[in-house]
Amino acid sequence: MKPAKIAVICVAALAAVGLALVVRSMGASDDKKAATEVSAPAAATAKVLVAAVDLNPGRVLTAEDMAWKDWPVADLHPAFVTDGSVPLPSAGTEAPAAEPKKEDGAVTKVVDAVTSLNTPTARDHLAGSVVRESILAGEPIQTRKLVRAGESGYLAAFLDPGMRAMSIPVSADTAAGGFILPGDRVDVLLTREVDVPSGDDTVKRTVTATVLQNLKVLAVDQATQAPTEEKAVVGATATLEVNTRDAETLALARAQGDLTIVLRSYADAGGPRGLIPGAVRRGEGGVRPAVPASAGGDARSVRIFRGDATPEVVVLQ
Repeated sequence: MKPAKIAVICVAALAAVGLALVVRSMGASDDKKAATEVSAPAAATAKVLVAAVDLNPGRVLTAEDMAWKDWPVADLHPAFVTDGSVPLPSAGTEAPAAEPKKEDGAVTKVVDAVTSLNTPTARDHLAGSVVRESILAGEPIQTRKLVRAGESGYLAAFLDPGMRAMSIPVSADTAAGGFILPGDRVDVLLTREVDVPSGDDTVKRTVTATVLQNLKVLAVDQATQAPTEEKAVVGATATLEVNTRDAETLALARAQGDLTIVLRSYADAGGPRGLIPGAVRRGEGGVRPAVPASAGGDARSVRIFRGDATPEVVVLQ
């Protein structure tokens, strides 16, 4: 055999051997990669509380507004609310600074508050809170965007747009014996003395008139929710929801005489609210019950016997 043919056969044999080694190497690499993919565990997840719908500021949360969602543990944030099955990452895992920052205390309080909520019942605990900042559907619930009953800023977040919160002094005598609770609807009565013409002279009469109606009670003292085990609450102040005009009327009425709040039936909650047209006159003298020119007409007088004194009270109809 000629040397040239022998050389060609040797080169071909070497090429075949090299190709076989390359194919074998590639097969082993694919097998190793496949084995690695099969053995790699799935990413761990935790249940995170998220908004089920878009939540706008001022909205009172219900359990249906929130939902549990699987969230990668690697992406958990200390401010997220979880079901407590997976520990949250610690806040501030970076290298410690030479001096503690001023906000560290506030951050710690937020994290501690969230940690106490990390239970399967977190959704029920947060129900009744008021949204302070917008939360989009699917976004994790964060307590910094909520205000819970009893916390600072709760009333400001709870108030409807354009409404104000105003407090007036009350007692068991002027607040239906303590049976008026947060969430109830009330009317406000003003009682004061006025000069009523009587012949050629004037006489003092005690006049009572309803000046504001169907106002929502926001709080009694510092309680913004009715106690679950008590049917009556006797407080020193009642905070009412009013608009700007009603607030002015209420402030003037308080300066003119004694105020009494009267409990309304739930069946009347849908009626008109605020200032009663024609019930009071507003002028330089402040808020004055619209007393007729004489004690007769649309007024009705009632004589009250208290020991030696028998004052006559004019009640407007």
